[in-house]
Amino acid sequence: MTSWVKATTVEKLDSKTYSCNLQEDWCIGTVPNGGYVTGCILEVVATHFRTTLAKQNQPHTIALHIEFLRRTGVGPAIFKVEDVKLGRQASVVHVHMSQDGREEVVAYVTNSNLDTEEGASFDTGYQLTPPRPSVNFSLLKENKDENWISIPAMPYAEFRKASTRVKWHFPRQGQPSKSMADEWLCFSDGTRFTNTSIGFVADMFPQIVENHREKKDGPYWYPTLLLNMDVKKLLPPEGVEWLGVRIQVKKIKNGRMDLDIHVIDEEGDIVALSHHIGFVVHASRNTAARRKDNSKL
Repeated sequence: MTSWVKATTVEKLDSKTYSCNLQEDWCIGTVPNGGYVTGCILEVVATHFRTTLAKQNQPHTIALHIEFLRRTGVGPAIFKVEDVKLGRQASVVHVHMSQDGREEVVAYVTNSNLDTEEGASFDTGYQLTPPRPSVNFSLLKENKDENWISIPAMPYAEFRKASTRVKWHFPRQGQPSKSMADEWLCFSDGTRFTNTSIGFVADMFPQIVENHREKKDGPYWYPTLLLNMDVKKLLPPEGVEWLGVRIQVKKIKNGRMDLDIHVIDEEGDIVALSHHIGFVVHASRNTAARRKDNSKL
């Protein structure tokens, strides 16, 4: 198994070009997980701001918008970075990811400096509704927490290889509803989550569609069409062991669905908010031969 750090290792080719080798064990079927690809883009942007744009002193991504144009695949990927707007408080870059000459993913990413950020701050009183069950992390690690239980494997784990890269913990009393889910996650290899892995965490959740359809119809594939993320908090440099996720689906219709996601830390503080638009298609679309017109699926 390839660690997150190794799987997202970026090589700088020139001042605006980077490469990364996408790994098979972070795939859904034959396609690298969208959250994993997001993590690679975050690492590319972090490298760009650490080197080419070092004078900006804006090392932290605070927002991103990613469009998945076509299926990605295992193997080398090239990332071209355009500097769209360089500002004193925040800067925006445009990332183009390609494989074998095909442009497959594009992203707009906004960076700032969360260590020096200042300005108006107010407690809005916002809380998740319904509230999540309380947790004792020392007991959770031993699978003895009274409110949370470890799930040995997710459905179709052999097909959804990326799902095995984390350990899943769900409420013992069941999820809040058929269209909402809570979880605590940690990396299965014992490594820790950092800000470049938040996108992966935001894309690791139980497949809510499967609460509504017949299990015999599976497996299904839920490719991400687009992903937005608003980063609220900087994780410590050494990372954190646990991150919590709440996901809610508001509408599933005609093979398309929305996903609203909260990522929280051990204190229950919001780390990031994310919104996805995804498709619902049979798994055979994941492994089918690529069409000559280079369409998304």
